[in-house]
Amino acid sequence: MTSTEQLTGERADLLQSLRRHRGFLLQTVDGLTDEQAATRPTVSALSLGGLVKHVAGIEHRWMLFAVGGAEAMEREAVDWVGQFRMEPGETLTGLVERFQEVAAQTDELVATLDLDTAHPLPQAPWFEPGARWTVRRVLLHLIAETSQHAGHADILRESIDGARTMG
Repeated sequence: MTSTEQLTGERADLLQSLRRHRGFLLQTVDGLTDEQAATRPTVSALSLGGLVKHVAGIEHRWMLFAVGGAEAMEREAVDWVGQFRMEPGETLTGLVERFQEVAAQTDELVATLDLDTAHPLPQAPWFEPGARWTVRRVLLHLIAETSQHAGHADILRESIDGARTMG
């Protein structure tokens, strides 16, 4: 039994919510080919594979923040454009595997981190100067981000083949 299977209370609730929204996102790509996953079916630059890639990337980076603050988060460069695309040579299977690896790492961290630990946010125009987020706030942010992108993915999937994955 892993430490995440024994969680109760707030940690269990946070993790259950995050897992639910991850599941919605993965449901939208179930059964797609690599070509379909890379397709941009709307005027947006978003693709389903790109959304899976992006959500895995943001979850990974925010958990770096949860553990080590802005400095840890900023150690890894971000491809601000490419993070939303399936690049040549990437496969949906590979992107989903990475997504699941990141999810498993996050799940283990949720079991061990102090939810009240807070770090100053990175300096960015979209963050209030001097603001600090707790690990709890990071998890709430990940739940919101994953949920939002699962909704985007549902629209893209319906545009590709008419499948309605969230409703």
